[in-house]
Amino acid sequence: MGDLKRRLLFLLGALVVFRIGASIPVPGIDPVQLAELFRSQRGGILDMFNMFSGGALSRFTIFALGIMPYISASIIMQLMTVVSPTLEALKKEGESGRRKITQYTRYGTAGLAVFQGLGIAIALESQR
Repeated sequence: MGDLKRRLLFLLGALVVFRIGASIPVPGIDPVQLAELFRSQRGGILDMFNMFSGGALSRFTIFALGIMPYISASIIMQLMTVVSPTLEALKKEGESGRRKITQYTRYGTAGLAVFQGLGIAIALESQR
């Protein structure tokens, strides 16, 4: 029961952190212009990204990207293990190889988050 309790507390803590991060807006964003942009782009790609972020993109919060960078990095790493002999060998090593690939996925997630964040910032700036 101790392990279950610890996992549930971790889950509740993660949900609290996510809710807080999904409600803190990025500094320097004009909410009126942002709302107008999303109104004009209804049904487009921006609306789809907003749906995947749980609505955090339309509020442009610090967690606006949601899990999209992680999903993208995971897909890229899965494809890279087929293409790269080094990563394929890591995959076959068992638990230690899986941990290393997971670590690479996390690094890729951070890089993709920066790249996607910059892309969104540049796209929003060009809409002015």
